[in-house]
Amino acid sequence: MAATATTDDEILQVWTEFTKLEKDSPDYEPLRNRLVERYMPLVRYNGERIWQRLPDGVELDDLISAGIFGLMDAIDAFDLDRGVKFETYCVPRIRGAMLDELRTMDWVPRLVRSKASKLAAAKKTLETRFGRAPTVAELSEHMELPVKEVEKMQSDANAVGVVSLNKKWYETDSYKDVREIDVLEDKKGEDPTRRVQKNDLMRLVTKGLNRNERLIIILYYYEELTMKEIGATLDLSESRVSQMHTSIVNRLQQQLGYRRVEFGT
Repeated sequence: MAATATTDDEILQVWTEFTKLEKDSPDYEPLRNRLVERYMPLVRYNGERIWQRLPDGVELDDLISAGIFGLMDAIDAFDLDRGVKFETYCVPRIRGAMLDELRTMDWVPRLVRSKASKLAAAKKTLETRFGRAPTVAELSEHMELPVKEVEKMQSDANAVGVVSLNKKWYETDSYKDVREIDVLEDKKGEDPTRRVQKNDLMRLVTKGLNRNERLIIILYYYEELTMKEIGATLDLSESRVSQMHTSIVNRLQQQLGYRRVEFGT
């Protein structure tokens, strides 16, 4: 197999060759493997970000393995002609595959469950005694544990209450059981009208910007990526992204005066 592509021109050539192949072609997997190797740092970066927010007991390698499958699916489905950068396209699919993996595993260790039960029992005892929720210091004294350990137990205990969205809520006579996700209220659901208005506003705001400027605004304000993440996506330094963002905002503020009719103000 040929060496892994390292430059932008080389990776573009790989993409060009890959998109012409059928899946049963003998060259399909070797080229896809080269693309996987190229974008593996994205998998590890996103895996580490998710893993840092999880309690002890979750293996980073498990997240990365799931992310690789997400990356492979993204490579298979990517349309080079759409003009979208692959890094922007694949990150949501990598993260989605990792989150799906977490949902399918019982990722809360037994020790964490045991400590959570003891913590709950201690809280109940002290609530009965004081007639209010106990403080961390009171829990520490009652359980004869350092304050820091009690705080860690509280943090880890939050993971115990995670419910699988695929868990059956109740049995039905139909072919499809009702799951937790089917009855879960979507409090963050966006009104369709508001979504259309938001998209219209985005088109107005980014009108007249070049590709990189438009992506910076969209990724920062709509996708909520950090300057560092945007820099990785656009192959720019974090400081350069910050400079461009400031320049764009200043320019948009100046334009607001004579574009008030467009914005309806």
